[in-house]
Amino acid sequence: MKKILKLPLCDEDICGLQAGGIVYLCGTFVTGRDEVYRRIVQEGKASPLDLKGATIFHAGPIVRKKTNESAEYELVSIGPTSSIRMEKWAAGFIEKTGIKVMIGKGGMGEGTAEACRRNKAIHCIYPGGCAVLGAEQIEKIEGVYWPEMGMAECLWVMKAHEFGPLVVSIDAQGNNLFAENSAYYASRRNAWINNGIPY
Repeated sequence: MKKILKLPLCDEDICGLQAGGIVYLCGTFVTGRDEVYRRIVQEGKASPLDLKGATIFHAGPIVRKKTNESAEYELVSIGPTSSIRMEKWAAGFIEKTGIKVMIGKGGMGEGTAEACRRNKAIHCIYPGGCAVLGAEQIEKIEGVYWPEMGMAECLWVMKAHEFGPLVVSIDAQGNNLFAENSAYYASRRNAWINNGIPY
């Protein structure tokens, strides 16, 4: 059965999820990457909206105004950015904002996994190469903050319906799918080498 989470989230919503599981999200989330993380964690600026229980998508969307006279925007495409770019600030970001879900491409490191364990948060992977599909899953853009940082870097507020599939890569217990898979395949490789089996 499809696991659908309604945003915003609390600890109970995500504590039962396991690394490797698949979920979909319904509701409002934000986009943000390096500059949003750096501004909040390194510069100490307050988020322009409450992110407690929220979800952030590591993405640089392509957005355009609907008309010259309108302040409304439409989404052209939205694909994931490599989440490891946010590793430097991720633990501090989770602790300062109370964010519950981070979404991106690829895995994140030990610092993020530990922060997810301490603060009951998760990291998920959105499939790469699906930027147009991602845009189709967004119902509307509800707002934008820090536009001075540029289209890709500012903080967009978006409403989605069944956004996904998302693979849980770090769960709220700190289990890290990428780290576990890396260790497993390294052990297999070493076993092959020790037994003289080419790989």
